[in-house]
Amino acid sequence: YFGTSILTGLDSFQDVVVKIQRPTYNKPFLGGFRNVSTGVEFHNAGSQTKPKKRPDKGIQLFCKETQTVVEKNMRQQTRNTTSTQMTTIGLYVSNMTDKLITPGKYFTAEEYHKRRLEAVIVLQKYFRRWHAINLVQNLKEQRRLRLALEAQEELRKKTEKEDKLRREYEKKLNPKIKEDFELLYHDLELWRQEETERINRTLSGAERKAALCALLEEETQLIACIGMHKLNANVENQQKAIQHLLAKCAQPRRWKAYDGRITEMDTQNSLRGKELLEIYHSISTRDIPKDERTSVLLTLKCTVKEHECKLAQEIVALIDREFDLMSREVKECNLEGLRKRICTLFLQYIKIPEFNPGVAGSLKVPQDPLKLYKNVYFCHSCENYLAPTEFLIPANSRTIGRCRSCYQLDNEARKREAYFKYRLILENLRKSEVDYQDDSKIVFLVQLPDLRYLIENIWNCQSALSACSDLYDLVMVRWDKQREWSPWNTILLTKEEADAHLKLCNLQKTYEAPFIYRIEHKHIRAKNYFAQIPAMSSFLHRSNNQANANSYK
Repeated sequence: YFGTSILTGLDSFQDVVVKIQRPTYNKPFLGGFRNVSTGVEFHNAGSQTKPKKRPDKGIQLFCKETQTVVEKNMRQQTRNTTSTQMTTIGLYVSNMTDKLITPGKYFTAEEYHKRRLEAVIVLQKYFRRWHAINLVQNLKEQRRLRLALEAQEELRKKTEKEDKLRREYEKKLNPKIKEDFELLYHDLELWRQEETERINRTLSGAERKAALCALLEEETQLIACIGMHKLNANVENQQKAIQHLLAKCAQPRRWKAYDGRITEMDTQNSLRGKELLEIYHSISTRDIPKDERTSVLLTLKCTVKEHECKLAQEIVALIDREFDLMSREVKECNLEGLRKRICTLFLQYIKIPEFNPGVAGSLKVPQDPLKLYKNVYFCHSCENYLAPTEFLIPANSRTIGRCRSCYQLDNEARKREAYFKYRLILENLRKSEVDYQDDSKIVFLVQLPDLRYLIENIWNCQSALSACSDLYDLVMVRWDKQREWSPWNTILLTKEEADAHLKLCNLQKTYEAPFIYRIEHKHIRAKNYFAQIPAMSSFLHRSNNQANANSYK
C-alpha cells in the first residue's frame, strides 16, 4: 500500500490509498517507453492491471498449436543415378531377357477386400485345425497319464494289501509278540464259531454231540500248539530284552553340535557297561574251546570279586564248581544247567546299580521303595501290586480294575477279540495329532476299548464317504481341522479321502446338507456316550464354548 494525492478541484487535493497487487504470473508487454537518463521502464495501462477473465462457456478450448500439425516439404535426390539404354543407330541392345507384361483384370476395392477375407478364412481354418489337433493330443496325453497314474496307484494299493496279508500270515505262522498271538486266538475263535454253526446246521442228536466233542478236542490241541509257540517266543523275546538292556547300558552319550554333527563321549558308566556286556556275551556263547572258557570264567571271577556281597560269593562258588567239573572231563551237555545258572546270577549282578551305574535309568522298579508307595495299584484278579502303566483303564472306567495281563488272559479264554487294527488306527491318530502341535489332550485319554466302541457302534466300521469296511485302510481325522480332535470332532475315512478332507477350507460349501446332518448326529451320539466320563466333561464344555464362538463369528 502507498498513499498519493489527487486533484479533485481547482485548489483541492484528496489523499487516496492505492493497493498494489503483485501477481504470480508474468505480465504480457503491450507497449510502453523507457527513460533514457534513468533507465526506468514504463508500461502501458493495459499491462499494469489484472486482465479480465473470459466468461466460461462450458466448452474446453485448445490453442491453435495443439490443433494443427506442422508440415514441412523437402526435396530429396537419390544417391545412385540410373539410366535406360535403348536401341539406336549404331547400338544394338538384345531383347532376349526382356519380359512382356500385360495388364491383368482390374478388380475393385470390394473384390480386393473380399479376396483378403477369403484368405483370412482359409488361414483361420488351418489354424483352428492345428489348434484342435494339439488340443486333442494334449487331452489324450493327459488321459494316458491319468490312466497310468490310476493304474500305478491301483497297483500300489494291491501291493500294499498283499504285503499286509503276507505280513499277517507270517505273524500267524511265526508269532513273536502279543499282537501276533492275539490274531491267532481271534482266528481260532472264528474257526470254532464256523465249525459249531456247521455242526448245528447239518447234524443232530448223538452225531452232533460227537462232532462237538471232536471239535473241542481239536480246539484243545490248537490251543496247546499256540501255547508252545508262546513259550518259545517268550524265551526269544527275553533274550532280546536282555541284549537291549545291556546295549543301552553300554551306549555312549551323544549330542548334536551346532553344525549338525553327532558327538559321542564314553563315560565311566558306559565303559563299565561295555565291559560287563562283553563278559556276558562271552559266558553266554556255546561250543567254545576249553581254554577260552577257562579264560572267560577267570575274567568273570575277577570282575565279581571287586564287590563283596552274597551274590558275588554265589557266582564265585559256581565258577569254582565248573572248574572242578571241567577238570574231571565232564561232558558239555551235563554242564548246561550250571552255565545257565551262572548267566542268570551274573545278569542279576548287572542289574544292580551299585555294580553297574548305567542300568539305574532302565529299571522298571526303582531302588528306593518309598517311590512305590503312592504309585502302585492292586490288581484284584491276579492279586499283585503293579505300576500304573500295567493297567488298561478305559475312559469310562471309575475304578482301576484288572491289569493288562489279566485282561489279555481273559480275552484269550473267552472273547478272543483282536485289537490290532484298532491299535493301528489309534497310533496313526496320535501321530497326526502330535504333528498339529496345538497341545491336543483328548486323543491321549482315549483307550483301545473307547476307540473300538467309537468305530463299531457309532461309525459302523466303515468310511463315512465310500462305506469302505477294511479297517487297514481306514483312519480317523478331525472333522473341523481348526479344533483339536475329540470323539465329537472326528470322521472315519480312508487314507485318500482323509488327505482330501484335510485340504478343505469350508465344509459347509463342500459337503451337502444331509451328509453334514448325518455326521453331526454321530457327533451327538459320541457326546452322549463320553459325557458320562468325568475326565471328558471339562473338554466337552470347552468344545461347546468354541463351537458357539465359531457360530457367532
